[in-house]
Amino acid sequence: MATGQPAPPPGRTIRIFLLDDHEVVRRGLRDLLSEEPDIEIVGEAGRADEALEQIMALRPDVAVLDARLQDGSGIEVCRQVRSNDSGIACLILTSFDDEDALFTAIMAGAAGYVLKQIRGAALVDAVRRVAAGQSLLDPEVTPRVLYRLRQGPAEDERLAGLTDQERRILALIAEGLTNRQIANRMYLAEKTVKNYVSSMLSKLGLESRTQAAVFATKLGT
Repeated sequence: MATGQPAPPPGRTIRIFLLDDHEVVRRGLRDLLSEEPDIEIVGEAGRADEALEQIMALRPDVAVLDARLQDGSGIEVCRQVRSNDSGIACLILTSFDDEDALFTAIMAGAAGYVLKQIRGAALVDAVRRVAAGQSLLDPEVTPRVLYRLRQGPAEDERLAGLTDQERRILALIAEGLTNRQIANRMYLAEKTVKNYVSSMLSKLGLESRTQAAVFATKLGT
């Protein structure tokens, strides 16, 4: 994950909620993020049920959620939060290098998935990125996403509705290419690629490019 993402314009504060069942971890996250002038911690919890209730009441910009909790899952909290308010971005932060959890998190609507081994500056960068509407994966897990993409195909009935061009674009999205890069690769106008992506997401019943990448990976498109 690249660092150096610029902070939001002056005057705009990113409101953050923290969920982790280890108090010392929450404290560390709070101290780290609170040092940034454009970030405000508006709430925290150590239990999934408490977190869901508080998140829906506080409506933060970003919810930083531990994937595994003693009383549940931050991924399930993410799913419920996103189903109620898609404007709240969820960043899954976990110490477990779990491929299945990664896919489940992204399909639940998470904007990103990073490991707790991440450096402090990179975590701040990740929070700013998802607050700005971007999606990201920790570079330590990205290679496995691409590896699964390149395995043999497993057909899904939803793929039947895609054109050949949409399938190619789906595979390129899974490789991490932007619309501009896809346009250059396929010799298309960037606007044309954007239209293809919108059509493809609609046909697949997905909301984001990250979900599309994970969908393609699981199928080996």
